[in-house]
Amino acid sequence: MGLPSMRPTGWFQVAWSADLDVGDVKALRYFGADLVMFRDLDGVVRILDAHCQHFGADMSYGGCVVEGGIQCPFHGWVWGGDDGRNVRNPYESHPDGDLRVRAWAVTELNECIYVWHDAEDRAPGWLVPDAWREISGATDVYYFRPVGPEEKQYFAGVTVHPQVVVESSVDPQHYRFVHRVPVSPTVLAAVAGDFSWHATMRFGAGEPVEVCWYGIGLSLTCEDNGDGMQIVSVCPTPVDETTTDIFATYWVSEDLDYEDRLAAAKQSLPADIAIWSHQRYLDQPGLAPSESDDFVRLRDWARRFYPQVDRHRVTL
Repeated sequence: MGLPSMRPTGWFQVAWSADLDVGDVKALRYFGADLVMFRDLDGVVRILDAHCQHFGADMSYGGCVVEGGIQCPFHGWVWGGDDGRNVRNPYESHPDGDLRVRAWAVTELNECIYVWHDAEDRAPGWLVPDAWREISGATDVYYFRPVGPEEKQYFAGVTVHPQVVVESSVDPQHYRFVHRVPVSPTVLAAVAGDFSWHATMRFGAGEPVEVCWYGIGLSLTCEDNGDGMQIVSVCPTPVDETTTDIFATYWVSEDLDYEDRLAAAKQSLPADIAIWSHQRYLDQPGLAPSESDDFVRLRDWARRFYPQVDRHRVTL
């Protein structure tokens, strides 16, 4: 039958904060839409539909940040970053107040940039989680480096649905075969909220690992060993009907053997992607009794992120 829609509701990462300086303009394509992202003169990140509503020029190619918003490279019309309205026309005395480019809700947090998507164009239904407040570990006792080139991974155009990425959190058996751990972890608890899924698992005699999903586009995983902490955020963002970009951010406390621990953490996701890229989604997988309950519960939870107007199915 195929996968759920590639137009789910939620917050999705589109960049890292360090990718965008004041005045920078960047082209994006997500949810089948061409977008323009820029950091305005006040330092606030804005995202609009890319095409000017005057003559249709793509403002991500040649557009520039000016006072009040972004200026189209074709005729100089300026569009406000907060609501997308035409705020200035260089050869008329007044802007065209009836013209508007779609403006997307944006949150900058966790050294990342997130955009809100909803097929019914509803306002954000929840806040982006603050990584340093949501997780239960004592983050304030450790020092974490700012996110630089070595603390992030970006995988473009992966042929996988975001929900497949989420489902790995209720698949403890894959750790033995994909990640070569000696013993599969034990799921200690899994709790579904209105927009979040929180699971706790333990690998052998180690400390519990906390895995949290907020919608199907943003995750935080925390491992606190007592002498150091590791936090990983994996964010799958739909590009179009067949592909997803995957962003991964790594915070490893300086108390650990930093370089080795960071390198080890970054090995896991590429191994998963090698499987996901060729995996066929099954509506009714042949589940073993020990894995059935959590898997079924997670899929039931995930259905809420596909609005009624967008419940068509696509096949990868």
